[in-house]
Amino acid sequence: MAGTDVLDIGDSNFKKEVLESDVPVLVDFTAAWCAPCRAIAPAVAELATRYKGQMKIAKLDVDANQDTSQEYGIRSLPTLLVFKGGKVVEQIVGAVPKSRLEGAITKILSPQV
Repeated sequence: MAGTDVLDIGDSNFKKEVLESDVPVLVDFTAAWCAPCRAIAPAVAELATRYKGQMKIAKLDVDANQDTSQEYGIRSLPTLLVFKGGKVVEQIVGAVPKSRLEGAITKILSPQV
């Protein structure tokens, strides 16, 4: 999706962009042939724009980046993992409503009590 704030990441830059990020990162594990992935892509792009500067939102093509996909046990698409401090803190599997994605983001960004 050209012109969006969604980062395109892969095996080669996953560590730098995700694990070493100073802000939380939502990674959308996707594939070109995945219809549910295409269905949620506009919501993911909208959230990337809305939360730019507070959180990174990225997509990773599982077919082209099998090492990372296997490392995180990606079995269903779409799978979205939220990383904070280099660790997975949230997992969302399937084409879920934008409100579910936004709920996960606001939970991660809210100060801990």
